[in-house]
Amino acid sequence: MTHRPAFAFTLAVAALATAAAYESPKVFRASDLLTPAQVKGPHHSVAPEVKLDGYLHLFAVTTDYGPVEAEGKSTLLTRLQEVGALAELDEVSKSKVFVQAAGASVVNVGKGVSAAVSDPGATAKGVGGGVKRFGTNLGRKAKRAGDEAVTSVKSDDKTAGAGETSGADQVAAAGVGVANSVLGVNATARKWAQKVGVDPYTTNPILKKALSDIAKVDKAGGLAAKIVVPVPMVVSGTAKVGALVWAKDPEELLKLNEQRLTETGASAATIKQLYVSKGFTMTLHTRLAASIREVNVPGCADYVATAAEAGTPREAAFFVESAEMLAAFHKTAPAAAILPDSRALVAKTKDGRAVVLLPLDWLSWTAAFEQALTAVETRAKQELSATKLEMRLTGKVSPTAKAELVKRGWTLVENVPF
Repeated sequence: MTHRPAFAFTLAVAALATAAAYESPKVFRASDLLTPAQVKGPHHSVAPEVKLDGYLHLFAVTTDYGPVEAEGKSTLLTRLQEVGALAELDEVSKSKVFVQAAGASVVNVGKGVSAAVSDPGATAKGVGGGVKRFGTNLGRKAKRAGDEAVTSVKSDDKTAGAGETSGADQVAAAGVGVANSVLGVNATARKWAQKVGVDPYTTNPILKKALSDIAKVDKAGGLAAKIVVPVPMVVSGTAKVGALVWAKDPEELLKLNEQRLTETGASAATIKQLYVSKGFTMTLHTRLAASIREVNVPGCADYVATAAEAGTPREAAFFVESAEMLAAFHKTAPAAAILPDSRALVAKTKDGRAVVLLPLDWLSWTAAFEQALTAVETRAKQELSATKLEMRLTGKVSPTAKAELVKRGWTLVENVPF
């Protein structure tokens, strides 16, 4: 009996010895993560060294329109698409038909674009630099903040009367994402956004100004049909709901989104909270509503409530991309339920698997990841009665983290498209 404590201590030491040491942040090479065309193009260049910010690669990009930081590969692809669009709009502004329409009293849009980047620091901040980083919390959601007043969305398609303040202006004053994103975006601006394959409700201030300036010249909406623009290779998430965000008036689109969210069981309070979330633009709002409604199983409404916590567009994009991964997965392996109160989206399939869907670039073995993983394992088995564990990731997993996952019984699928 006197040897038992020593024996137990030996077992504990042996168990610790088998556990992998936590990994330090890694630095990557852009050439290892991107195609040559993505690393360098006619109007941009990605810095060779790419740091890791939590679970996402942090890309530093030099463009003809100022410096840009892109947090995550999906954001980078969107920004590169926007750089190409700006170049096309700059060329449009120099065309004969556009110059004739603009007249001497209207500032050339190409020059306007150049003027918008006279302060590179402000440009970088507006397009990704110096902003709050994406959080590393993949666990339970935080406490719900207090409700905020919501009024209806108004776009420039319908002008407020003299002395009136539009619903968008009222809500934007409170710093609301969805309402703020529609300001200055009328039907003509949306048509030009479609023509160059970008999000009309973009958070890129340079692109938003260029679209607005083009729309002011093209008041009648006739120039878009007269000017040929090369068909872009659309890489952004806007393409998933393009027919909606390009064609529909914001008020009409918001009503459709609310209907879809209601059909998932989301409460009026949750829908309101999502609307006032500072992270969601109209496009992100639409993408979430479309994806989550497509699945519509128990737990989807709770995930909408979790998404409503997003304080930045990058955070909101994580929830949106998770929902889009779920919708794509659901087509081939129908989900039966979603784990509630979880920032990482965990779906239970009809064959008993708990599948974690993560739109992240890189997973390494860290204390935060191990803690989240342990919580998911426990909750999936207890609350979803899962018999198998699977992780699907848009990026990759470090060799150390992969070994730990396999040791714990996980099936891993990397480089998942969605």
